[in-house]
Amino acid sequence: MCGIIGYAGSKSALPILVEGLKRLEYRGYDSAGVALLGDGGIVTRKAAGRVAALEQVLTDSPVEGSAGVAHTRWATHGPPNDANAHPHSSSDGSVALVHNGIIDNYRPLRQFLESRGATFLSETDTEVLAHLVRMHYAGDLEVAVRAALHEVRGTYGLLAMSSQEPGTIVAARKGSPLIVGVGQGEYIVASDAAAILEHTSRVVYLEDGEMAKVQAGSLQITTLDAAPVTKGVQEIEWTLEQLELGGHECFMEKEIFEQPEALNTCMSGRVDDGGGIRLGGLAACPGLTQAKRVILTGCGTAWHAALVGEYLLEDIARMPAETEYASEFRYRKPILEDGTIVTVVSQSGETSDTLAALAEAQKNGAMSLGVVNVVGSSIARATDAGVYLHVGPETGVASTKAFTGQVTVLAMLAMHLGRKRGMSPEMLNDHARALLAIPSQISRILGQSDAIRHVAEAYIDRDNWLYLGRGYNYPVALEGALKLKEISYIHAEGMPAAEMKHGPIALVDEGMPVVFVATAGSQYEKVMSNIEEVRSRGGRVIAVATEGDAEISRLAEHVISVPDAPEPLQPLLSVVPLQLLAYHAAVLRGCDVDKPRNLAKSVTVE
Repeated sequence: MCGIIGYAGSKSALPILVEGLKRLEYRGYDSAGVALLGDGGIVTRKAAGRVAALEQVLTDSPVEGSAGVAHTRWATHGPPNDANAHPHSSSDGSVALVHNGIIDNYRPLRQFLESRGATFLSETDTEVLAHLVRMHYAGDLEVAVRAALHEVRGTYGLLAMSSQEPGTIVAARKGSPLIVGVGQGEYIVASDAAAILEHTSRVVYLEDGEMAKVQAGSLQITTLDAAPVTKGVQEIEWTLEQLELGGHECFMEKEIFEQPEALNTCMSGRVDDGGGIRLGGLAACPGLTQAKRVILTGCGTAWHAALVGEYLLEDIARMPAETEYASEFRYRKPILEDGTIVTVVSQSGETSDTLAALAEAQKNGAMSLGVVNVVGSSIARATDAGVYLHVGPETGVASTKAFTGQVTVLAMLAMHLGRKRGMSPEMLNDHARALLAIPSQISRILGQSDAIRHVAEAYIDRDNWLYLGRGYNYPVALEGALKLKEISYIHAEGMPAAEMKHGPIALVDEGMPVVFVATAGSQYEKVMSNIEEVRSRGGRVIAVATEGDAEISRLAEHVISVPDAPEPLQPLLSVVPLQLLAYHAAVLRGCDVDKPRNLAKSVTVE
């Protein structure tokens, strides 16, 4: 959550910081602020609301400086208002900082600091850091930050500066991502590559427990215990063009329509129509084929993709698999016997709960795989092996192409393991050819966007929806319901279709929209019976069905057709109409699709 950026160099810092905030706004948009160090000391400007509100403040009251920090907030402690917006400052204004994360012991620290005369102006946990750094400051900002962080418990990605050290920014990381962009005599420190890429593609990734001291032309990295650290400079694989809207109304729409190209890129060099599956990232995990059990874990959309992965591994690879919520797995005492592989799924590779689940698995001796999109992310660096999605940056808060990318990677993984565990070459070839056909099939579905908008128009005034599916389509029903909730604020429940009659059918009343994912498959007839049960109670059926299905047209008020595909690959197709349905419902209800209320991209706090 939250986006932070800092600049140290010879240019005017403000345009770089504000543009960076705009690119980071998907990480939080409750408030925004900047602090710049000029000849008169540190000057701060901040405002509740979007970055646009901050821009207006800066127009009315401009600031200048060649070093500064900035922040766009997703609120944790204290409501979104001007006082709680970052940056936060010490009482005398000599220290300012921005912070992503949560300080668990901020209450006793605040009481201690108040007893020493500190004056607090906000309700945030972050403000204690500014006062702590000032308390420890004795002429060296890096030493002061280090001393302050030894007193706190919690997570942080922070940037601090002092009026006594012009042109210097100190960064530190524990549990929240930070990267340093390396320019020509300048450095940009940010929580996300999106804020850096316009200026440089060369970056240094900070690890937990590391600090960076940044000045124009100078970068020094140490541990929290002051031990020097040597880091290599890496290249960001994304382009600036990929971060632009490219003519679309919003990023979610863009990313839905990018899925054919994204999945082609995901499979490029990995799948061929002769049945070959090559996943070079698995080379570091030679024991995978002999694994006795696979646990998949993730949060939100990634959990839904992991659930599809469980079915794929059992079905295609004949490997025992189960899916766990990362947020629950981390607090249990899981039994991880020898031969257990833990696979963590995350678009950003920075999801706090998923990182903690990974740490729990590794503490118990389990081998780990990562399925992530962001190259160089924390999960990618921490796992024993893994596979990147390579679907390009995903900016929309409601994940779309990352879901289909995750399912595609998990399908490739299942095929790879299936062949090594006895699947016939002919069956692998059939699966591989079907997988390669998915992108063009998705393109055909996207052509129905206008028709799907008309379906949404018919039901946007209804406040309760059901999404039902069986087998592979159960996770799709969950994902479809989540998308509708996230961006249109319509209450929706996803569940196995067979479970409806065990209680939830009581919710069905006259006119209630019920979305059935009813593609051709092993449980098709059972789903048809479930549709009859809903119809008899007045529900309105919206069906996602296989092309050419004449029977379902007799029972459903609306049918959205998808091309035929083998049952294990159907989620890659059946989810796309549900993405579009949610998108159109949100637009029709006047919602901000890319910035849904209370949400932000990349959940890096617990």
